[in-house]
Amino acid sequence: MSIAKKEKAASTILLGRPKGTLKMGLVGLPNVGKSTTFNFLSKLSVPAENYPFCTLEPNLARISVPDEHFDNLCRIYQPKSQVSATLSIMDIAGLVKGAHKGEGLGNSFLSHIQQVDGIFHVVRAFDEDNIVHSEGAVNPVNDLQIIYDELRLKDLDRCQKLYDDMKKLVDRGQNKNLAGPFEMLQTFLNHLKSGNWISNRTNWSLKEVEALNDYCFLTAKPVIYLVNMNIKDYLRKKNKYLVKIHEWVEKNMRGPIIPYSADYEKTLIEDPASLQEHVSAVQKIILTGYSTLQLIHFYTTGKDEVKCWTIREGTKAPQAAGVIHTDMEKGFICAEVTKYDDLIELGSEQAVKNAGKVATKGRDYIVQNRDIMFFKFNPAKNKK
Repeated sequence: MSIAKKEKAASTILLGRPKGTLKMGLVGLPNVGKSTTFNFLSKLSVPAENYPFCTLEPNLARISVPDEHFDNLCRIYQPKSQVSATLSIMDIAGLVKGAHKGEGLGNSFLSHIQQVDGIFHVVRAFDEDNIVHSEGAVNPVNDLQIIYDELRLKDLDRCQKLYDDMKKLVDRGQNKNLAGPFEMLQTFLNHLKSGNWISNRTNWSLKEVEALNDYCFLTAKPVIYLVNMNIKDYLRKKNKYLVKIHEWVEKNMRGPIIPYSADYEKTLIEDPASLQEHVSAVQKIILTGYSTLQLIHFYTTGKDEVKCWTIREGTKAPQAAGVIHTDMEKGFICAEVTKYDDLIELGSEQAVKNAGKVATKGRDYIVQNRDIMFFKFNPAKNKK
């Protein structure tokens, strides 16, 4: 990458909260397999019964992120403690048509979606007479559109209220500094009125992204589509609904699509011997969620502990140090950075140092995925 491109990447502001402690939420209509999916992802026992609104309060789990690089570091150091990266996933109860107006338990459920940073949208792509469908019949494209519309309409209502309140101030001339924010809010409102999600547009200006991050609109969140099929379709990699689902996503959202079978994953955990093929989608789901939130991690290593620390892409060294402890960010001096590939190739920390491949980085260094970091800082002075 050229210097100019690096500087441009460094100046980019990501849509969403600028933190590493981000969450994905499982969202969908009732009875599409969200709670069953949450169960096998987290291996926690939460209700997954066959009736709408079984999940009334959101369940939250922190799930280990598969990482062969972390495993290799643990083999090298043989530490007393091993702490992998995690992805937090919240199971949110089913939405129904009219949720933005309070239908079902809509207002409560939408407030839960407000708490997450990305969405696993679970869509049902199997027919089963014994499992009722809230819309009367299985129609994945219709289900996708319902969730799409409900979240957009909720944002539209909120954006309209923000716009109306700000317009009163602008019309009165009470605050001349509102001209810019008011114009941006009008842009957001028109975008939502035209039937789009905030995340549909990729060319928001940096100032617009900063404003959007303050508003935290539901439709600014990235979406991963989890297409829940029956075991037979999943194993043969064929499903009559997949083509139409792909067409809808390509036209409306362009998010990743992951076909899977909640029943297969559940059986794989409970009775793996009963399945002839072991083709789990769990790792792909977790890794896609992690990367979709634009999360990366760096390592701290030693005989006592090898640990992954999660940050967002573009995080600079002092802020990465602050993930470990706020005092390390406040008193940051520099960071000694070892590249993972160098350590694996040369075999030990000492060998990397002898080869002159430990780099000292300052405040402007943007931490890269899989960096091995050692921070130097001035300890905070105790106040008397």
